[in-house]
Amino acid sequence: MSVYDVDKLMLEARKLAANYRKATGKPLGISSEIAIHDVARLMNLELIEASPGGYDAIGKGKRDGKKIQIKGRTVSTDMKSNQRVGQLKIDQQWDAVMLVLLNEDYEPLEIYEADREEILEVVNSSNSKRKNRGAMSVAKFKFIAELVWTAEDGELKNGAWDNQS
Repeated sequence: MSVYDVDKLMLEARKLAANYRKATGKPLGISSEIAIHDVARLMNLELIEASPGGYDAIGKGKRDGKKIQIKGRTVSTDMKSNQRVGQLKIDQQWDAVMLVLLNEDYEPLEIYEADREEILEVVNSSNSKRKNRGAMSVAKFKFIAELVWTAEDGELKNGAWDNQS
């Protein structure tokens, strides 16, 4: 094992980010890197070393070859309910987006997955400013996406959770 084991570094980064938020009330700005690491590890994805710009990972197993854009958002009880997913790269090549919601300690709570077509339909129906930025709320993303992983149950099989009921 290397002195710089990535899992150990991520554990320390989580602690540092959580402590920084508690001390300053502001995020440290590393939730994206933590999210990418977590989603790749939990969802059997291969990270792209030199990201081509539109996606962060390639699927393996049941997602084999799928180009995945990964987004992360920390959620807490004191945060505003109108949170947004980070800017989606709508003009670049990718097949799906995975959004990981992290708790106040930067540990993953849930992972949602939405296909490109569903996302583009929502983005294209929004006002022009949001459309140009590829902007979407976390609530809207959760509505169109499938819950694919939870901290309690791990990876969920298809049809295990229905967000449309």
